[in-house]
Amino acid sequence: MAKRRKVSNPLALAVLAELGAEPMHPYEMGRRLKEHGKDRNIKYNRSSLYMVVEQLRKAGFVAEQETVRDTQRPERTVYAVTPEGQAELQDWMREWIAEPQEEYPAFGVALCLLVVLPTEESAELLGRRLEALDARIDTSRAMLRKAEDMGVHPMFVVEEEYALALLEAERRYTENLIRQIGDPDFNRTLQEFMRSLE
Repeated sequence: MAKRRKVSNPLALAVLAELGAEPMHPYEMGRRLKEHGKDRNIKYNRSSLYMVVEQLRKAGFVAEQETVRDTQRPERTVYAVTPEGQAELQDWMREWIAEPQEEYPAFGVALCLLVVLPTEESAELLGRRLEALDARIDTSRAMLRKAEDMGVHPMFVVEEEYALALLEAERRYTENLIRQIGDPDFNRTLQEFMRSLE
């Protein structure tokens, strides 16, 4: 069972990891998350980033280290991770790596309600999803090839390899589901079952 945490937003975990590398201000954190492609897995905007930093500060996981004054820009507060924050980062990472979490992806929700659409329409929509998945798979493979060509160590692209594995698994599943709901026997038994519920 997942622990109840003082700050549970996934963005907070990323902030702790960034500050674990070195102290910085929120603007720099956001730039690095984007530069390293972490924004593909962690959704945020500038205001949510500042809000999470403040939540971490109140929880005692980060602390203000200094305020940088620059004539070109507004003053910026540089934050550093505290020993408590470092411990929280390590504990949180261990939990999320070792224990599968309950997640509710939109596609899973749509699948559990798929019966509200006619099977012919479902098959057509799933065919469109298959095309979109193919495009994403191509993009993901291209990113991994580029990283390999640049000599990036595989440990720095594990999240992209994971994303690709999920896309490929979803593609296989979707292709199989299209075949299944296109089967006349499947549709006949579905209609019989629906009538039995009336």
